Amino acid sequence: MAGGGPLGAIYEIGALAALAESLDGVDFNDLDIYVGVSAGSFIAAGLANGITPAQMCAAFIESDNPKAAAAAGSLHRSEIFDPALLLRPAFKEYWQRMMALPPLLAGAAWNYALRPSSVMASFERLGRAIPTGVFSGSGIDRYLAKLFSREGRTNQFKHLRKPLRLVATDLDSGEAVTFGAPGHDEVPISQAVQASAALPGLFPPVEINGRAYVDGALRKTLHASVALKHGVDLLLCLNPLVPFNADAYFPPSGLAARQQHKDLPDQSPVVAGGLPTVLSQTFRSIIHSRMEVGMERYRLQYPDSDIVLFEPDHSDPEIFFTNLFSYSQRRRLCEYAYQHTRSELYRRRHEVTPMLQRHGVHLKLDVLTDPKRTLVSGARPPLENLTLAGQAAARLSETLDDLDRWLKSMQRG
Repeated sequence: MAGGGPLGAIYEIGALAALAESLDGVDFNDLDIYVGVSAGSFIAAGLANGITPAQMCAAFIESDNPKAAAAAGSLHRSEIFDPALLLRPAFKEYWQRMMALPPLLAGAAWNYALRPSSVMASFERLGRAIPTGVFSGSGIDRYLAKLFSREGRTNQFKHLRKPLRLVATDLDSGEAVTFGAPGHDEVPISQAVQASAALPGLFPPVEINGRAYVDGALRKTLHASVALKHGVDLLLCLNPLVPFNADAYFPPSGLAARQQHKDLPDQSPVVAGGLPTVLSQTFRSIIHSRMEVGMERYRLQYPDSDIVLFEPDHSDPEIFFTNLFSYSQRRRLCEYAYQHTRSELYRRRHEVTPMLQRHGVHLKLDVLTDPKRTLVSGARPPLENLTLAGQAAARLSETLDDLDRWLKSMQRG
């Protein structure tokens, strides 16, 4: 399970639900080993603890839909995930850096007084006062610790029925550390997830036994070798983060052709999104190209293992432009992941069937071809299937839904 932030986790829930329904011979809560990186560690830890993809959908996607929660099995109130947990400021980090500022300023001023020509060098040390993260990741630790404390679950790697490996990066050495492996299995699972998902700049490094850890994706995207070295002969990989093919966003493709149509944007949607979307596209391109190289190397190093990779369509804007904090868009993204994975399984059936059958796994073609199957209740059609006016109307409807939910939550206090 690769990373991809909260949106990646939502995508993986939808994709897992599709795989769980469509593969006969696979129990996703009873696999030989689970490997999670960054946001994928969140999902992998849940699977290893017996939480089904359907239950994850109810807890994370349809948390305020009682019918959906009941359909997935009764959910305790503590199991409902609030995305606001990810937006709580890192006050402790702010305070520590603020307290360090006076002596840093005094030192910089003294150095400048002694050597006026070294003004930049004198004030470089002030960089130590800049917080290492904007948001606190401690909410993730607390939420998962409570979630895994319920009957039948555990927050300890050693007490799991099947191996769980969560990868983080040791900030001081730059090396990948696999929590759950021998020598690194005393750490609570919830804290290991927090460390694996601590994206630098957004979340402060997580200190564990005197070492600082950050996002596991800094070293590799999937860390599939952890499972391959374990001896698996069939490896299922989920990667939710792919670069967006902007040329396919609005037909006809190509910016020059697009400019000839007054009803279409005259600028790339990536550029039009400003710095955040440009950085997102850059980051996605870098880690995806690295993953492609790694997958080719794995196929050469482990020729007896079958590797099946699932990821979004590069030309689909759903996962690239979705707003995490819109409840309606989260639901639409999860449904998109569910339907896209089903479609990909059917499209690739001649390729994957021989692989799967070698391991006693079979595709349920009747499930894959059932047009009435949905994951999220009341799911809307994908935006790309609508006209521009229809897309605007759909986004307005989603915004009104979100406003209505917000007003109701305010009324409940």
